[in-house]
Amino acid sequence: MNVFDEAQGKIVDRIPMTTGLPGQLRLSQDRKKIFVTTIDRSGIEVIDIASRKVIAKFTLNTETKRYRLGGGAPDPDGKLIYTTTTEIEKKVDRFEIGKPKYTVIDIAQHKIDRTVDIPTGDENANRGGFGGAFEISPDGKYLYQFRDKVIILNTSDFKEVERIDLAKPELPSLETVGFGGVLDSLNTVAGQRVTLVMNTDPIVHNRVFGIGRFDMTTRNFTFTPIGPAPNTAGGFHVTPDSKAGYTVISNGTHGNRRCEFWAFDLTNNRLARTMEVPCRSRFSFGMSTDGKKLYLYGAGFEIEVYDAATLKYERTWDLNNDVTGSMIALPN
Repeated sequence: MNVFDEAQGKIVDRIPMTTGLPGQLRLSQDRKKIFVTTIDRSGIEVIDIASRKVIAKFTLNTETKRYRLGGGAPDPDGKLIYTTTTEIEKKVDRFEIGKPKYTVIDIAQHKIDRTVDIPTGDENANRGGFGGAFEISPDGKYLYQFRDKVIILNTSDFKEVERIDLAKPELPSLETVGFGGVLDSLNTVAGQRVTLVMNTDPIVHNRVFGIGRFDMTTRNFTFTPIGPAPNTAGGFHVTPDSKAGYTVISNGTHGNRRCEFWAFDLTNNRLARTMEVPCRSRFSFGMSTDGKKLYLYGAGFEIEVYDAATLKYERTWDLNNDVTGSMIALPN
């Protein structure tokens, strides 16, 4: 994993990952550690941010079993990871793929602590390691899974506490709702999940977008519609003061494709300004630690830097390293 200095615009350190290719990154609640899941052998590595050292590492795979990890979240103490796993067992003549399960991984013991069967009605939504982003309440008692619904579980036994269907009945104008992905969860602020929401109404099935907020204390969901939904939106990032949010959208296909930065005024829940940006076939979207710069990167060796205030291009950093993976921006 590369350590990138925003001030210098270059890589200043490298942290070797010995359990495989890095996949997802999650920041601990105290912002002192980064939890990395690796792909090759279903590995877990924990990085101490201050020292830039790997302080724990292990793999879950064995000679006869492999695991697909879904989106996970560390507990407030950073000792456990709550996630979903799908077990793949090697038989004499075949590979047998098990059902997805809620899973607790013990960092100190370097193993799966316990698993719980996922209810039949939720199995399909959690297959293949794609179960939606997880968040854990500050007191560590509740696990939130953000999908088309918000599933609230007790962390002690994974018993369902509440299921909030964002589309109905409290919000009958919504038919389908998406509430952000794993990277969006890195931008949870002040106990709220704030993200760009796409939804379809149940009458004419018109797709619109807006700002959605879910309060993890009161469990209240609010949605402010803004306008017609774009074809796709590439993540959503919120500034440190929670007053502005940014995304990259795409409309059209192939030669008619048009990409834009969208900047939102989150105080008044409105689209404040837009700016066309060159389209990429594949990319990731990031933000600087102070919220003043926007980054486009991925599927290459460069990071394109844009000014968040004007949305204009500033420079390109050539890192001479593959930057396809996820990014977490932290102050020094």
